[in-house]
Amino acid sequence: MDEDTLQFYRSNAQAYAAREIAKHQRLTRFLALLLPGATILELGCGAGADSAQMLAGGFDVYPTDGSPEMAHEASRRLGRPVETLLFHDLDKVEAYDGVWANACLLHVPRPELAQVLARIWRALKPGGHFYASFKAGEEDGRDRLNRYYNYPSPDWLRANYSSAGCWSSLSIETGEVRGFDNERAAMLFVVARKSL
Repeated sequence: MDEDTLQFYRSNAQAYAAREIAKHQRLTRFLALLLPGATILELGCGAGADSAQMLAGGFDVYPTDGSPEMAHEASRRLGRPVETLLFHDLDKVEAYDGVWANACLLHVPRPELAQVLARIWRALKPGGHFYASFKAGEEDGRDRLNRYYNYPSPDWLRANYSSAGCWSSLSIETGEVRGFDNERAAMLFVVARKSL
């Protein structure tokens, strides 16, 4: 993870927690792909809004964040321990039915993304589902808050997913969101399923 980006989240953990609410239909659609009580790893859980929604739905959730301060905020919200985990430290093998990585892998440096995706592929059980979202673009760069983004195109993402492991399906939808910087951003929403 880019150190300046990680430091931004460490310094702004409380501000993020104050604005984060349980949200989106994408999470509801993702959860519908899983069996009741499925085990889900959340990467980059932020202040824990998505994990709270998953726990309320009866799922066995393992929330994590790369920032200790963010993990602390999530732990307070959820009333349970939240692990500090950097993507390259993920070492589980076939442990999860699903991996939810909303708006976090978009900070992985381009040369490292395929390796991180391979770690996620390895952590998924056969047939497991994986969601991630990215800010769309053609080359990496920084936003006005100095956060690093890999800004992938759909074709570049497909190539990286393909090199990371064997997927039985991979879909990419486009959309737009307003971020913490209050700017509108074009997004890519990826749902992949690990081959059986």
